[in-house]
Amino acid sequence: MKEINIKELNESACKMIGDDWMLVTAARDGKVNTMTASWGGLGVMWGKNVAFIVIRPQRYTKEFIDAADTLSLTFYSSDRKKDLSYLGSVSGRDEDKISKVGYTVAYEGDTPYFEEAEKVMIVKKLYAQEYRPECFIDKEAEAKWYENKDYHTMYICEIEKVMVK
Repeated sequence: MKEINIKELNESACKMIGDDWMLVTAARDGKVNTMTASWGGLGVMWGKNVAFIVIRPQRYTKEFIDAADTLSLTFYSSDRKKDLSYLGSVSGRDEDKISKVGYTVAYEGDTPYFEEAEKVMIVKKLYAQEYRPECFIDKEAEAKWYENKDYHTMYICEIEKVMVK
């Protein structure tokens, strides 16, 4: 992997996250867990390059994200979509899903990521806030996506490092 400036990344965040998906990965107590995400974004906040991700409360990975200061966002070629689908549908509570797909955990400092990734963002949490029903302006979105009232927590994270193959 070689480090690049985020401004050298010439891909659409909508494609990278929404179409190709990403893995959100963190470590806690010597263990690593990951989940697939297709919601989030990249931009600028408080004068910093940031990523924002959203995690539902029932996701096991949320416990790892809440316990960690940093995490990784990793992006893959389209031939890995089956792996990402599996990693997003099986809980790390129930099995070692990372080993099952054959991914190799690597570290940038204390932050885990996967050697199989095409692109890696090492990010540091800056802000977290739970979505609240009274804040929805678009009530149809709330009705469609939060039937069970399991509102996401949004994390805004500073992008500290971007690495590409």
